Amino acid sequence: MPESVIRVHNGGLKVSPPLALYIHLPWCVKKCPYCDFNSHAAQGLPEAAYIDALLLDLERALPDIWGRKIHTVFFGGGTPSLFSAEGIDRILTGVRTLTQLLPGAEITLEANPGTVEAGKFAGFRDAGVTRVSLGIQSFNPRHLKALGRIHDDAEARRAAELAATHFDTFNLDLMFALPGQTLAEAMADVDTALAFQPPHLSAYHLTLEPNTPFGHAAPPNLPDDDLAADMQQLIEARLAEAGMQHYETSAYARLNHASRHNLNYWQFGDYLGIGAGAHSKLSFHDRILRQMRTKHPLQYMDAVAQGAHIADARTLTRDDLPFEFMMNALRLNEGVPAALFEERTGLPLNVCTAALERARSRGLLERDATRLKPTLQGQRFLNDLLELFLPG
Repeated sequence: MPESVIRVHNGGLKVSPPLALYIHLPWCVKKCPYCDFNSHAAQGLPEAAYIDALLLDLERALPDIWGRKIHTVFFGGGTPSLFSAEGIDRILTGVRTLTQLLPGAEITLEANPGTVEAGKFAGFRDAGVTRVSLGIQSFNPRHLKALGRIHDDAEARRAAELAATHFDTFNLDLMFALPGQTLAEAMADVDTALAFQPPHLSAYHLTLEPNTPFGHAAPPNLPDDDLAADMQQLIEARLAEAGMQHYETSAYARLNHASRHNLNYWQFGDYLGIGAGAHSKLSFHDRILRQMRTKHPLQYMDAVAQGAHIADARTLTRDDLPFEFMMNALRLNEGVPAALFEERTGLPLNVCTAALERARSRGLLERDATRLKPTLQGQRFLNDLLELFLPG
């Protein structure tokens, strides 16, 4: 059914949201001690067999996305740049064959500075990748070592140069509040990144996640909350001076270089996730469905062959939807039009009246009837704002 004529059932969706495709490539050279993503140290990469499984997964998912156009593609990991350019080309050829991939689609590939060279970047670009996202984290050798990264500072600089040479748009990922990091060191990382004139930059606060070595076995000594807050504010100011708009909690971009794929997430768009452990959010005329694929890559490959690779599927309830929508939309510093709530959830905004009023009275949400926009205070205390929309 064309995306513009999704029928309304019991107050359902009038129009289906834009659709993105996420492709999970779960292997990396080694697991970083802070990482809680579904990634696995490569003990020999079964590239061809995994691509077979991905394309079969996509083929099996076609009934769920029939007739819908794909606006963006994102290769996440793990370290997708471990795959060969020929492998990425084979995946994208399959995507174009099986789906309605828009001609101008943004196609992003995550890359680790320790796994790329000029020929590989040229090959990725020739395969159709339009944008790379480089996991730099820091340009400081001491901090790279503390984070367990496989690249050094020279490789980080070389990878940033290659990205700038081969792609019209690219992202550099930085982290701050690192073990033993000073304010001057955090700003030096930002200044080094800006020297490569990235159209997009992400700056994440290092968090200690449970079930990671940093989170339980060997927690590092991190800057205190006040110093971390100073880092964040100074980074925001420096990037604003450099002409980059702070458009999402951790993301900064020059004009027309915001990540279209990530914006679709924040605007509660749809996405099909294929690959080990990939998540999907798919809207139908009468329901919104979340899915997760089998997590372990070898088990996933076996499960796809048997058609048993959907490990979890649940329909979002009416009570779930306000929090699910706000958890995404309120990450955007400019928020979203108020009308988007009904457009993307099928519910009238008045189901949130009490929570919206509490948020406004606490100074966390702007008093604007036409937009759902966090105040500066709401951006700083986003979790407090989102809690107001939890069911019950």
